[in-house]
Amino acid sequence: MIFDHDVLVIGAGLAGMRSALEAARNGADVAILSKVHPVRSHSNAAQGGINAALGEGDSWESHAFDTVKGSDYLADQDAVELMCEEAPADVIEFEHMGVVFYRDDEGKLGTRAFGGASQARTYFVGDITGQALLMTLYDQILKAGVKVYEEWFATSLYTEDGACRGAVGLESITGELHLLRAKAVVDAAGGCGRLYEPSTNALICTGDGYALAYRAGAPLMDMEMVQYHPTTLAGSGFLMTEAARGEGAYLLNANGDRFMKAYAPNKMELASRDVVSRAEATEIAQGRGVDGNVLLDVRHLGRDVILKKLPQIHEVALDYIGIDMIKEPVPVRPGMHYMMGGVKTDVQGATSVPGLYAAGEVACVSVHGGNRLGANSLLDTIVFGRRSGKAAAAYVRSIERARGGSALLRSEQERLGALLARPYKGETHAKVRLDLATMMDKYVGVYRDEAGLQTALDELKTLRRRYEEVAVGDKGRVFNQALQFVLELGYLLDIGETVIRSALLRKESRGAQSRTDYPERNDAEWLKHILLTRDSSREPRVSYLPVTITRWKPEVRTY
Repeated sequence: MIFDHDVLVIGAGLAGMRSALEAARNGADVAILSKVHPVRSHSNAAQGGINAALGEGDSWESHAFDTVKGSDYLADQDAVELMCEEAPADVIEFEHMGVVFYRDDEGKLGTRAFGGASQARTYFVGDITGQALLMTLYDQILKAGVKVYEEWFATSLYTEDGACRGAVGLESITGELHLLRAKAVVDAAGGCGRLYEPSTNALICTGDGYALAYRAGAPLMDMEMVQYHPTTLAGSGFLMTEAARGEGAYLLNANGDRFMKAYAPNKMELASRDVVSRAEATEIAQGRGVDGNVLLDVRHLGRDVILKKLPQIHEVALDYIGIDMIKEPVPVRPGMHYMMGGVKTDVQGATSVPGLYAAGEVACVSVHGGNRLGANSLLDTIVFGRRSGKAAAAYVRSIERARGGSALLRSEQERLGALLARPYKGETHAKVRLDLATMMDKYVGVYRDEAGLQTALDELKTLRRRYEEVAVGDKGRVFNQALQFVLELGYLLDIGETVIRSALLRKESRGAQSRTDYPERNDAEWLKHILLTRDSSREPRVSYLPVTITRWKPEVRTY
């Protein structure tokens, strides 16, 4: 079947729903396509809070400088300034929508400290801030009458005369493919954390939006910048929020030492995430770890603070590893958490493909550069989700409705039919995906070097060949998760290649890109973005863009 709308949003997390809401407010006929129910989107997993310079003595300029410094000066400063200047109004709007942010004893909105910030400006709801924002925003899109195609999986973007005019979606409940035509598409499909193991990301975070845009001709930027979160739970990789350290938690090594004093004597546990992750990796590598982890200690905060402000991670530690954080420290380790890179956009969310916009983690504006500050991710989704929705609604007013797409729909039906018919030859999507994820963690993780990255690229080519032998075990059509998993693996392989190639190109250490063979930051040669664009050749086309600097010249980054 064919469905027509003005604006199609792919992804129903905070960026997607905020974009859809803004487009609807501006008069567009809007639909969301999401492979899960909207309130199951991965924005649920954001725990600690959202940044805004709302407090006395704070300023958006201070927030912007902290963000630029945290990015290791790779963020575009004009975009950072815009995000930080608009942050207070967006946070207040969510409070007016009904988000019950924490308030202090005087009834005022209360904050907590987060890493890399010069003062406490993180507003929060316990340690479930993302969930609170997501549920509230879902109410708003229902009120606005936005159509939601839930449990639909996007297999391809539809382009017509070089412009994006919709997508092909697989309806899970029937197994049927449909064409969703639109005058504009907002790609808000989230991150690609399952490219790595371990990762804090849900199993649904498979880089769909990156690969769809990349295959449609949009460049990907800063893909080498992969953030590892310092505190992921031993064994499962579950996120143990930075809010714990914001409330005063300690990081201890096997000797019981607060080792961060040697790496970031001023900020200690609240240095930027790349600094803390490298410190932990060094402690573990030098034999001061605890079974491959370090310890997160919140005991001194007391029972009341833990249960009031950190209830979710307290419950998770009990459920997953049987440790009561009130009584003993919890083993944690660095784990892949977030992509600073993504689909290149301007501050309105527009990509180089007419009619295609992007927002949220899948997009690269770039406001995070080489390292994202904690609690700036929710802010990014809200500010640029709103902006992309508004821009898309304005764009479609002058665009005629698309009339084609039937050929693409038939082609996708044939492609999926061939996948389902492929005979089993011993390869499974689960084994290839696990091998890919562990390989990325080994060679393209916290520390990298030329030999390891080249090995990763060679192994990825082997994994691609193995992928061509992967069969879909379930030959049915109704809720065929096996088919979806195989399609997702194809996306992950595409994105893995861009991460490895970008990391090979950047011959310096900056933010999350820590090259042991190039240990210093090199502003003379590498104060620029790396862009990869897919074309007909076997390797992506490489181009560069200078970093936009408005007021803060690069300087040595210390915490």
